[in-house]
Amino acid sequence: MITIVSHPLVQHKLTLMREKSTDNALFRETLREISFLLAYEVTKDLDLGTREIETPLERGTFPWLEGRRICFVSILRAGNGLLEGMLDLVPDARVGHIGLYRDHATLQPVQYYLKLPEAIGERDVIVVDPMLATGNSSAAALTMLKKAGARRLKFMCLLAAPEGVSAFEKAHPDVPIFTAAVDRQLNEQGYILPGLGDAGDRIYGTA
Repeated sequence: MITIVSHPLVQHKLTLMREKSTDNALFRETLREISFLLAYEVTKDLDLGTREIETPLERGTFPWLEGRRICFVSILRAGNGLLEGMLDLVPDARVGHIGLYRDHATLQPVQYYLKLPEAIGERDVIVVDPMLATGNSSAAALTMLKKAGARRLKFMCLLAAPEGVSAFEKAHPDVPIFTAAVDRQLNEQGYILPGLGDAGDRIYGTA
């Protein structure tokens, strides 16, 4: 299942990020803003319980997030660009990292790092990576998380390609995808068209 977040502010900010003339600083700032908005959407069904508290006027029972703190898992390196806005929304979230890079010859993911919070199987886990292109890296990351015991999983990206969505859903039909847009296609190098270029290079100025 895929959810496209069509909120006008999300779409406006995405267009700004697509623009070639947008510099690294503005790209990072806009990514932080758009990730906050996407995180609002992807967390809207978190389990709520109640908690008794005292207001300045009286005691009462009010909504309260249940269970262990939510976990955001970033697929390095570009996934870190989404984390800041998400942590603005949920500052007490736990954060995990998965290190994968794409072999440019085979377009297959190569793992080099994995660090996750404790009790990952008891947490809502949101995996983040700006681009769902071939879907290979994202699918590999989800497989790693499932092997580590994660059960309540979602995937959030900025942009997706139809090929990546298809590959991801084939590998993990139980994991919902949240994105701002599904673009036209991939090119021969595995980049999304029309896309916005290499997200990691534009975040960190390494192009």
